[in-house]
Amino acid sequence: MVLRFCITVSHLNRAMYFACDNILWAGKSGLVPRVDQEKWSQRSFRYYLFALIMNLSRDAYEIRLLTEREANGKCQKGGGGARDDARPPAEDGRLQQLALRLRRQLRLLACVLRSNPPLLLDLVKNACDLFIPLDRLGLYKTSAGFVGLCGLTSSVLSILAFVHPWLKLKP
Repeated sequence: MVLRFCITVSHLNRAMYFACDNILWAGKSGLVPRVDQEKWSQRSFRYYLFALIMNLSRDAYEIRLLTEREANGKCQKGGGGARDDARPPAEDGRLQQLALRLRRQLRLLACVLRSNPPLLLDLVKNACDLFIPLDRLGLYKTSAGFVGLCGLTSSVLSILAFVHPWLKLKP
């Protein structure tokens, strides 16, 4: 249900993004006079940003499902545990337990992403795309070079998924 919701809302926002983009194109080409370019550009990027947020939410949800599934499986085996023979003071013990849990979770995340290349590719692509509307909306200003690099990376990853269909994330 969560995946359907994320995918549906993402597609609706992407459709609205393209509609706004078409209005911008019609205004720039002279087909529709007096189009407020700034207003429609801002609307367009807001829809694009929300579509990307929904895509990243979907990726996060899938990662959560896969990590829960793998939590008791092969990814956890081979991880070093904490030694029980030396008991540090209570505060140090809690901090060490937190660090150990964090390391286990990071290992589990790495294992899940390594075993699921389409999810990793989609996550990186969406994360790279996120900086484009954030910059254009003024929410997170970056340099033009960084935005260009993110766009290039996203495009290369999209081409890779197109050339190798097994890398495309399935709905």
